[in-house]
Amino acid sequence: MSTDQPRTLSVGFVPGVTPGKWVARWRERHPEVPLELHQHDDALAALRDGSDDVVFVRLPVDRNGLHLIPLYEEQPVAVMSRENELSLYEDVPAEELEGERPLDVVECGGPKTAVEVAASGSGVVILPMSLARLYARKDAVHRPVPGLPATTIGIAWRVEEESDDVEEFIGIVRGRTAQSSRQPSQREAPRKSASQKVAAKKAATGGGTGGTKELKGGAVPKGGSNPQPNKPARPSASRGKRR
Repeated sequence: MSTDQPRTLSVGFVPGVTPGKWVARWRERHPEVPLELHQHDDALAALRDGSDDVVFVRLPVDRNGLHLIPLYEEQPVAVMSRENELSLYEDVPAEELEGERPLDVVECGGPKTAVEVAASGSGVVILPMSLARLYARKDAVHRPVPGLPATTIGIAWRVEEESDDVEEFIGIVRGRTAQSSRQPSQREAPRKSASQKVAAKKAATGGGTGGTKELKGGAVPKGGSNPQPNKPARPSASRGKRR
């Protein structure tokens, strides 16, 4: 990639997202460009104020002024006290939740506090499984609830962001290989002309003449060496001496 781009990439993410595999690929392919990770309860705010170059967010969000690509869905689960009878289910039927006190995540002060309240037996909270695992407690359990709408994780960046580093990272997240022609690092690589490719192939296979000289008419001497001039024949021993 070009050296005039910002040489530090700042990536934000909301709790529950694990960007480790993408970060590892970035650091393997571009060790010269440091990548900084920041976790935010409101990653979108960090993106809009310029603190981060790209963020992983939980949808829905306000997309105004943003590029956003949905990546994957999260399974909803019910978090409750271990003493709750619903904990006996492997999958909790949605209709069984009607008899429970639903906990509002915002009113509880966030998912971590909501899990604490649910663990106390004061109600049941619905969360993405990633958050239920992140804030897991010994006195709480979570069970999948089939039929409830899933949440979606996406990656977002600013519309005006033209950095090759950002585009390169987006490509990694989308699964492009290091050799993909759509990656900026590959588009900037100079392309060889046909004659350059032929010359390179000859050099690699030793296809040259090795510096031997051609004889008149284009013939090459056997063994690649120049012929020696003929020496005059010695007089025959049978000839008599001159008188």
